[in-house]
Amino acid sequence: MCQAEEEYSDELGSAHVPSVSKKCVKCKEATAAVVIRAGDVYCRACFKEYYIHKFRATLGKNRVIFPGEKVLLAVSGGPSSCSMLHQVQEGLSQSVHKKLRFLPGIVYIDEGGAVGRSVEERLRTMAELQAVFKATGFQFYIVPLEEVLDLPGSVVVSALAPPERANSTYKAEVDHFMHSNCSTRSAPQDQDHEALPEVQESATQMLQQLMLSAKTLTARQNLLNTLRQHLLVHMARTRGYSKLMLGDSRTRLAVKLLTSLSLGRGAQLAQDTGFSDSRYGDIISVRPMRDHSAKEVFYYNHLFHVTFLFIPSLDTKQMTDKASVQRLTESFVTKLQEEFPSTVSTIYRTSEKLQTAGRCSSTGDQCERCLLCLCTLDTAVDDASAFQATLISEQLSQTAWPRVDRSKVAKHQGKPESTSFTAQYCSAKAGAQDCGGCCSFAKEPEPMDLRSLLCYSCQLTIRDMSSIEHLPPYILSEAQRRHRRCEMREEISEFLLDSGKDD
Repeated sequence: MCQAEEEYSDELGSAHVPSVSKKCVKCKEATAAVVIRAGDVYCRACFKEYYIHKFRATLGKNRVIFPGEKVLLAVSGGPSSCSMLHQVQEGLSQSVHKKLRFLPGIVYIDEGGAVGRSVEERLRTMAELQAVFKATGFQFYIVPLEEVLDLPGSVVVSALAPPERANSTYKAEVDHFMHSNCSTRSAPQDQDHEALPEVQESATQMLQQLMLSAKTLTARQNLLNTLRQHLLVHMARTRGYSKLMLGDSRTRLAVKLLTSLSLGRGAQLAQDTGFSDSRYGDIISVRPMRDHSAKEVFYYNHLFHVTFLFIPSLDTKQMTDKASVQRLTESFVTKLQEEFPSTVSTIYRTSEKLQTAGRCSSTGDQCERCLLCLCTLDTAVDDASAFQATLISEQLSQTAWPRVDRSKVAKHQGKPESTSFTAQYCSAKAGAQDCGGCCSFAKEPEPMDLRSLLCYSCQLTIRDMSSIEHLPPYILSEAQRRHRRCEMREEISEFLLDSGKDD
């Protein structure tokens, strides 16, 4: 038995802490301030140079953004997007040796209406971000998510992509941009509208009804991401921007990759996690922060006082990790990263090797693109496929058992058939013009079937909604247009020339 007077202080020692070098691994002189990985310790100056070099190298090796192009920065107020904004601001300053050569703008989408935040909280957040945006001198736009309800149908139509520029002309355009008077273009601009946007309460209620129509948190988050992307593309098109810069970090993309696999978006992984995404044709999305981990982003923001905000999201108040597929995947990756520090890097390197298979040009038939995400439909597959097997299994599970014939039961019991049953054999069934109101078949039109217009993952999202009538009008109108176009194509199919045959 344990004795009260025994002392264990001599036997219990402190846990062994692995020692790291106190000198920077790059300059070998300054004291280390940041430990990124075991053996990778940097001083303050070397870490800043390392961080900036990764951002510039990501943009430079891809050569998607040409000199003089207008680029819209999607800033959510979080650590990664605000760090991206700080990188662009530093890259355009006059003291930088190699300046960035594009013309930036900023857009912030206020999602407080979908999350359920009060008007005062939303205005406070917008005012704080407005002060941050004004300090940059860039043109900025603060847009509430409620504006997505009034978007035109062209948002979900892939526009014609501009002529692709060859990499050989990149250096010539850089020289032309350097010799031109580009200093006046990057000067701070006066903001035309400084007042915060006003949101009508009716629009907020419609947006909340749309979000609440999704039964699961997974479907709500997917729906929110889709609406946000539509509004960003619309802002870029209407304001004259050709590129959309997103602030997804390496950690975020690793979580997104596994989440997309879980939700059946395997065919769209290259576009969802790659550096560039050209699914919208004229607007190309780029992710220059994809080489930075979340740990590096937080270190940089802390050391160099980058302002960012904590803005509640849909899953902020969820206490369990199993609230949604996105939340569970994020918890799995972060916990695995604590035990195995190369987890995120391994997943990230896998995403770099992914390529889109099949035809996905922006000039393709719109009927072959998903109505929501605008990716190429992955449902046009052979009968002997996993997708068809899933559909057959679903149909068999939803098949109802044969019911008893009520007419035979009524005759056996000597009772007349019920009115609701005889209504099935009304005059409208017999070929008359009007059934006289005896049944509800003529009064309630059949709901629109969107499955043929959606990819597999978006079908799962719509399936979790109580009614598609809550979708924004631009989505429903485009769905009707595509249905009519596909029906017309089927009617005249025998008169069309086969595109696969040579003339």
